[in-house]
Amino acid sequence: MPRFFKEFFEDAPFIDGDDARHILKSLRMKTGETLTVCDTKGTDFHCVISSCSNDRVELQVLEKRKNNTEPSVFVTLYLCLTKGDKMDTAVRQAVEMGVSKIVPVLSTNCVSRPDDKSLIKKQERWQKIADEAAGQSGRGILPEVSQCISLKKTAELIKNNDLSLFFYEIGGTPLDKLNNNIKTVSVIIGPEGGFSKEEADMLETNGARVTTLGPRILRAETAPVAAVAAVMLQSQNM
Repeated sequence: MPRFFKEFFEDAPFIDGDDARHILKSLRMKTGETLTVCDTKGTDFHCVISSCSNDRVELQVLEKRKNNTEPSVFVTLYLCLTKGDKMDTAVRQAVEMGVSKIVPVLSTNCVSRPDDKSLIKKQERWQKIADEAAGQSGRGILPEVSQCISLKKTAELIKNNDLSLFFYEIGGTPLDKLNNNIKTVSVIIGPEGGFSKEEADMLETNGARVTTLGPRILRAETAPVAAVAAVMLQSQNM
């Protein structure tokens, strides 16, 4: 069933703008057909189209229910910039796996080092990719892709979470089952060139647990998906 997101939908049960044009022109939906709208806060509305025009679709709510796809842990993925379209792939698949927030990070060995203007455009594209992935995978929220920050800033922010996991390419302890009291998790993934020893020491000093994804070397776009999947498995969300 087609799925769309709209904040405060219950107060205004209609869809307009680009989404309405997509419903009418791309999907060719008509009065009497059904779709789902999520309010981005975890509530789904099963609706029927009651009337439509070129850029507005009026809906009647048939059923309101709590979305059941959101994990019990809020995972923030700190993802170092990668070259080409690898970030696009990582963002899309991480959202599908259940990540709640993605923070692009600039570290010493990042090959991709865009200027501020380019970063703004990239962030907008990544957010669009995240929104599309959220719709495709039936999420109850729209995971945020934040502004790019430094690794030093990352080390400061991870202190706010119950658990911080630094997946290090040279090894660490395996990820065990997560305690039920853990509700917020930081996952930190490096770029193609990995982390420097100084960066690794800084993250560990600030409370990050050095963790491994096993003896195999994973590509930069594969590692974040594997890491989020591991967290979901060990927190009983898979």
